[in-house]
Amino acid sequence: MLIPDKRTSKVTSAGQTPSGFEPGKLYPSRNHPRGLQLNVYGASDAVQSVGIPWEQFKKHVRPDEFAAYSGSAMGQLDSYSNGGMMQAPMMGRRPTAKQAALGLPEMPVDFVNAYVIGSVGQTAGVIGACATFLYNLKAAVDEIRAGRCRVAVVGGAEAPIVPEVLEAYRTMGALAEDDALMALDGANAVDNRRACRPFAENCGFTLAEAAVYVVVTDDALALELGADIHAAVGDVFVNADGYKKSIPGPGIGNYVTLAKAMACARAILGEDAVRHRSYVHAHGTGTPQNRVTESHILNEMAKVFGIDRWTVAAVKAYIGHTLAPASGDQTSSALGTWRYGWIPGIATIDGPASDVHHSNLRIAPEHVEIDPATLDVAFINSKGFGGNNATGVILSPHVTRELLSTKHGKQAMRRHAQRNDAVHGRALDYDAAATRGDAKTIYQYGQGVLDGDDLHMSPDEIRVPGYDQPISLAIGNPFST
Repeated sequence: MLIPDKRTSKVTSAGQTPSGFEPGKLYPSRNHPRGLQLNVYGASDAVQSVGIPWEQFKKHVRPDEFAAYSGSAMGQLDSYSNGGMMQAPMMGRRPTAKQAALGLPEMPVDFVNAYVIGSVGQTAGVIGACATFLYNLKAAVDEIRAGRCRVAVVGGAEAPIVPEVLEAYRTMGALAEDDALMALDGANAVDNRRACRPFAENCGFTLAEAAVYVVVTDDALALELGADIHAAVGDVFVNADGYKKSIPGPGIGNYVTLAKAMACARAILGEDAVRHRSYVHAHGTGTPQNRVTESHILNEMAKVFGIDRWTVAAVKAYIGHTLAPASGDQTSSALGTWRYGWIPGIATIDGPASDVHHSNLRIAPEHVEIDPATLDVAFINSKGFGGNNATGVILSPHVTRELLSTKHGKQAMRRHAQRNDAVHGRALDYDAAATRGDAKTIYQYGQGVLDGDDLHMSPDEIRVPGYDQPISLAIGNPFST
């Protein structure tokens, strides 16, 4: 189950803390990298958006059945982390005690555990370049499906807008620069609002910053607690490119991930749903190479699965490329389509470029208004440097409810609807507070810290203060038949 997610760069806080957070103010603070500040706000925002107090989860879920998965593709890069560590010797300074630790790429998930949800469960920062969000979502889905996890906070955070990173991507030829944009338009002034032009005549992408998080639970827990059900994750598929000539160059892995994702949706929903009630969120960077390679993948898969005119969305046209959280941006947009009834067009383009493969695709600037009940599945496609490819299968809320009703029965769905009234109300109240700028960020620095003497241990279980359910030590022999 997917429960609400948020993407934001504004930070508020519940009172002052040693980290320098202050209510209603924007980052940066003096003490932490900008990416981790975005991260804390994004994770806190997602957790509170659920409408279920985290303490209630702790009454129903064992401590080791929580999980958090998040990461940043490039690590933390500003002067408070890796950037400062590398710059210090050249500036006649010594690195600080924090810079190396705070620069680690899995540090976003560490901050979620330590300061937002206080988890003692599973944790990992699964890094897959620009597909990082989907890699972490796959980790959560796999663990939930295996019965080792019941609720997971999943996301990614990236803050790459620093001079050295911009220069590196510029030198690579990946960024849309003013001269190239003016040349494309035959103009003397640059149109920065149309800098990123996926699948059109283009010259590169625009870097952006974000933290994106979702809360994912198993189906029984979602029904038991009355959670808002925004979608379900059918699966996430990850495949590498095989042998490569150039590490950032394209390969075959994304053909495999997308084909598997479409086959998965076909198995769950049937062939007609894939053909007539699906669309795809493309990686869509806005580079000349991506427009050719990804359009070929999408077009060929549309042919293989009998789709005549597959609608393609590409949200980087609006928000730029956030690197690790990028597929989270796409997932957020997909949830919004079912909530508001619009598939976003690629508004920065006039139409596909001449070298784009689109015989079976709809690539257009116009938005598409839809009845959410007629759209069953969205495919989230992501490609990353190094051959990191992932495609997610996101099932609509109405399909999710039908699947839940079949599995758990109509009576269980009626009980869920009754419980959901209060949950949905709290979620709306939080959303209104966040919109006003009154939301309070969860940042529990130094609060609720436990050590070994606080645990109650026996040969059969460990009881952790704050949790109603124990950690079971009834672990079977994994080598038994």
